[in-house]
Amino acid sequence: MILVTGATGTIGRRLVAELRERGVRVRAMTRDPAAARIEADEVVSGDLDRPDPALFAGVAALFLLSPPGPETAAREPAVLRAAAGVRRVVKLSAIAADDPATLTSAWHRPGEQALRDGFADWTILRPSTFASNTLAWAPAIRAGEAIPNPFGDGAQGVVDPADVAEVAAVVLTEDGHAGRTYTLTGPELITVPSQVAVIGKVLDRAIATVDLDPAALPEPVAAGVRFVRDGGNAVVTDDVAAVLGRPARSFEQWALTAW
Repeated sequence: MILVTGATGTIGRRLVAELRERGVRVRAMTRDPAAARIEADEVVSGDLDRPDPALFAGVAALFLLSPPGPETAAREPAVLRAAAGVRRVVKLSAIAADDPATLTSAWHRPGEQALRDGFADWTILRPSTFASNTLAWAPAIRAGEAIPNPFGDGAQGVVDPADVAEVAAVVLTEDGHAGRTYTLTGPELITVPSQVAVIGKVLDRAIATVDLDPAALPEPVAAGVRFVRDGGNAVVTDDVAAVLGRPARSFEQWALTAW
């Protein structure tokens, strides 16, 4: 039995489907099972802010995905203490979690350290920005409006969330990944204007962007934007290919099916 937290989100829902295709028994955890609309062997109610050890009974492996934010730093170590009897744990972290200057480090580093300290069979996944984040632009595109770009020319190794879910399924079900930290990116660096150009090509329409001054954004969002704008997230790895045995999907490949 594999327990998937965050089972109804962008990664969790895909991961549950991946595991089911592999014939693995899945316990999907969500706050509201009645509204989950997800196929799993068990769909259970749970709250990561109040982890119940009973959730982990009979569980061989745990996929730990919790909502990102300041609360993550205290939440995940508490969850891992409740999951002490689980043999294998895979944590969804975030790119740059090893950089003390970033918010992702402040949020995710305590959970990463608790994982390393408390489990022998652990794997950390640090994905870059999800390609699916661009779906938030759909209302503006339908309205013919320009897409706000706070990142300037800051490029990122934008990753297809389906690749992240597939990597998670592999490391949860196959040996050889214990003690590894994978930084998951797409195969190329791409800026917001370039992403918009790809979407415009797919939709066969002109879509403009408009620069947004990070100073107009509230902290700590502005700090994260400046990090990307200054090239801090300009990272591409071959970790997806190393785990899956095939190249990571490009942003264009993702857009052709998602848009």
